[in-house]
Amino acid sequence: MTTTTAIATGPAAAANPQINQVPKGRFFANQTFHFETLRGAGYTLSGGADIGEVMATVSQIADNDQQSWFAAWSATSERVYQLAERTQDPLSKGGAYLRAHGYQRTGGFLLPPDDPKRPASWEKEVNYFYKGLDAMGVAYERITVPYEGAALRALYLPGPQGAEEKPLLVLVGGYDSSLEELYLVIGKAAGDRGYSVLIYEGPGQGQPLRDGLTFTHQWERPTGAVLDEFERLHGEAAKIVIMGMSMGGYFAPRAAAFDERIDGVIAYDACFDVAETIRPIVAALASNPMALKNPDVAWSYKNALWTMGTRDLEETVQAFAPYTLRGVAQRIRQDVLILQGTDDHFVPFHQATDFQNALVNARSVTTRIFDRASGGAQHCQCGAVTLVHAAVFDWLAEKFGSGSQA
Repeated sequence: MTTTTAIATGPAAAANPQINQVPKGRFFANQTFHFETLRGAGYTLSGGADIGEVMATVSQIADNDQQSWFAAWSATSERVYQLAERTQDPLSKGGAYLRAHGYQRTGGFLLPPDDPKRPASWEKEVNYFYKGLDAMGVAYERITVPYEGAALRALYLPGPQGAEEKPLLVLVGGYDSSLEELYLVIGKAAGDRGYSVLIYEGPGQGQPLRDGLTFTHQWERPTGAVLDEFERLHGEAAKIVIMGMSMGGYFAPRAAAFDERIDGVIAYDACFDVAETIRPIVAALASNPMALKNPDVAWSYKNALWTMGTRDLEETVQAFAPYTLRGVAQRIRQDVLILQGTDDHFVPFHQATDFQNALVNARSVTTRIFDRASGGAQHCQCGAVTLVHAAVFDWLAEKFGSGSQA
């Protein structure tokens, strides 16, 4: 096994920044509001946002007010949707639909799971996305995957001629992703580079969650069902690399540990022990009954109840306990790429090292660390997806390119 570690750096950061009500370099003082804005704005690269529209929207939002957040983003989404409807140029039209999708997703993200506005927001979010792909002439196939008496969603985007010589890139999200978002994160970028892409949702995500399926720590089950259905429709892929975003940094390695069809795995970012990531929320709720007034705590906890199908804090803590790669990572024999930001506010930084050290049987392990000066220090390098693309596609070329022995 070979192990390499690299750090992506940028210009030196200024020392002792001036402290304002909204810290310098942030959209909002609140961490969740800032991060989710950065996340949505980062999709400018793939057509899911435009920075002027983002800045106009955040100027209308009251910090810590989730309803204000939804109202502003959904209003922008509606304006951009109407722009798409009256635009004739196909690429401009499709781009406007994708931005309308992105803003609707960002707005609905912070609504409580039981908010009555959620179902209509979700329907718009999905609808606008496919109107965008259709307007731009993007080739795709929506796949319904049979899964243990229910169904999962998958999206296949075939690459250009020659894509069969590259690995099929399989993408899965985490605690809060939809498959449409993953197209904006890296699906489009992969297609631009000649890869075929398969994106899917498992239990606890996207539409399956809304259909009543909650998370399972045995992620090889939904992944296996997706790969089985893909093979039934399209035959076996020559190589498969699975990439998991956020909590997908647990899901993707877990699937790779139990499915020999997978040749490579990307943890984006590392998520070695999910239970550890919820401890700050548990501590806040246990010590302060008013903690749910904090959007950071409220969103994380309410989303846990929804996605895990739990009823209270104690049950939720118990439900998260099996979501760890301890005792699992040694089963992974594939090539592994680990990404991690130094300022990740969800996953403790040491988990990247924990995961790397546990991969004792992997064919190779490469770890890429992104610091604050590089712009990629946040969780999943949100706002700096160009750094992710450079790291991922260089690694894919090295491990699975022409002449590779992988």
